[in-house]
Amino acid sequence: MIGGIVMILVALWVYQSAMRANVSNVIMWVGISAVAFFVIQTLLVQFNIYILESIRSSEGGSGYERDLLTVGDRKNEGGFQGFGGTLLSIFFELMPPFAGFLGVAVIRNRFILKEPMNIANLFSGIKEMFQGIKQSFKSSEK
Repeated sequence: MIGGIVMILVALWVYQSAMRANVSNVIMWVGISAVAFFVIQTLLVQFNIYILESIRSSEGGSGYERDLLTVGDRKNEGGFQGFGGTLLSIFFELMPPFAGFLGVAVIRNRFILKEPMNIANLFSGIKEMFQGIKQSFKSSEK
């Protein structure tokens, strides 16, 4: 859910940046950025699952692994309880969309805007994007 919202915002950001830079094939760059975001996010989600499964299986014991004929879920509670577990869950939830955003920011900066790589250029245009979204909700009636 979070990743989908971030993906929509990233697509808008790339579209507005490409329109301001007068780049040909704007829709192609938005598509490339969306695919790159999705691929990076998917890879990191799979990597997070691998990390979680390796941590849980090392703590689980005989209750974690079940045989093929047993119906039901594995007993994978425990391990990630308390404040540390909450922080770890938040990290695993937010890291894939954030990494996808950074990947698209590099593509946008390097290939669309063709600007030097620095923090200011990497995140430029975000404020303008949110201002444009805010303006789109205002009515034209006076």
